[in-house]
Amino acid sequence: MSDTGIQDFLNERKSAWLKNKIKSNTTDVDKTALEQQALDEFSLPAWLASAANRAKQLSIVSHPGKFSHPGAKISSFIATATRLSDGFLRTGNVEAGLDVFGNAAAMDVYKFLNIKLSDDKTILAHLEKKSPLIEKQLTIPNVPFAEIAQGLLAIKEDTGVASMTSGKVKQVYFPIGNGDYHLLSILSPSSILFKLKERINVMRFSDEAKEVREARRRNKPHDLGLSEVYGLSAIGFGGTKPQNISVLNSQNGGVAYLLPSMPPQLSSRSIQPPRKNFFSNTLWIKNFQDDFLQLQKLLQDDHNNIHIRRKRDKINRHIIYKIIDQLWRIRHIESGWSDSDNYQTLPQYQKVWLDQQYAVSRENDESWLQPVKDELARWFLNTSQKLIKDKRISLGDEHMHYFNSIIDKCEEALR
Repeated sequence: MSDTGIQDFLNERKSAWLKNKIKSNTTDVDKTALEQQALDEFSLPAWLASAANRAKQLSIVSHPGKFSHPGAKISSFIATATRLSDGFLRTGNVEAGLDVFGNAAAMDVYKFLNIKLSDDKTILAHLEKKSPLIEKQLTIPNVPFAEIAQGLLAIKEDTGVASMTSGKVKQVYFPIGNGDYHLLSILSPSSILFKLKERINVMRFSDEAKEVREARRRNKPHDLGLSEVYGLSAIGFGGTKPQNISVLNSQNGGVAYLLPSMPPQLSSRSIQPPRKNFFSNTLWIKNFQDDFLQLQKLLQDDHNNIHIRRKRDKINRHIIYKIIDQLWRIRHIESGWSDSDNYQTLPQYQKVWLDQQYAVSRENDESWLQPVKDELARWFLNTSQKLIKDKRISLGDEHMHYFNSIIDKCEEALR
């Protein structure tokens, strides 16, 4: 006895055929004749023999050529690839099944091969394994089972390589070195294309998504989150005859989605991280010229009282806080920038000080702080020697103690 799935399939085919043939003005005699014809044509022996003969008009493929052009005729093939955790959306990394193209009138054969039997495995899977169950189900009078199986499996002939391409398929010359090129035919992975559409439709139109949108419309909380995909475009294949492109294309009404593929909106940095040293690469000396000129005027004053010293300290603290402003402008750059090869020569203590990926380690380990303070004191001395031109004012190593004392008072801001 035939599996219920097989019998239901044949009954559905028979009903659809009769519905198309029997009209309101069909006589009882003609109706009886048509019903008998349907019984004959959609009996398992008759239909199966026909299906085994027609299966070669279809091909199971992973990349149909007709998505590039309806008139493209290329060798059918099934691309296989190993699943890898490489982050790419590609063949092998997506469970998307396969597609079918060929004579639209033979698509019923593909539907038959996808029937699941009592063990929840498809007829095609059983045929590929030559299971005793499928031999029992598809054994008919007058035609050997081996012939039936061979005919049906013609739908999945795979030579392993595409032996014939078409000028109607997009072509790309790909350089392989030494002035040589491969001419590649670019094909659409239709199963991945429509798997994307399926997932987007679930995201947008599932019952859960509708509930969340309704809750949002009413300004009410909801346990589930809501995902949106903006900038979607639709692309059509096959016009009014999507079935001529492939089965998946026909099932999706000939429409797939295109995600936006625009270049990112990049904003130029107003400050660049230092490549070798923060103090020499980032602190532009002319930005501090006015501060050091004010310092020079104070040092030229013959008086040396508490008011002069306070003004001097205030100027130096102002310089330090201008440096700290630069520090935080760099810290606002996306964390991890110092891992780039461009910053290999930047001292590690400065990476820790400047890059926000080290924010936690800065607090737990302060070994970076003293080198920063020492370098800042040397910068103060070197910059003052360059900008204070009055030869009567001599700033030497003896002033390092003073610079260090000012830096100590601003230490918390340097962290």
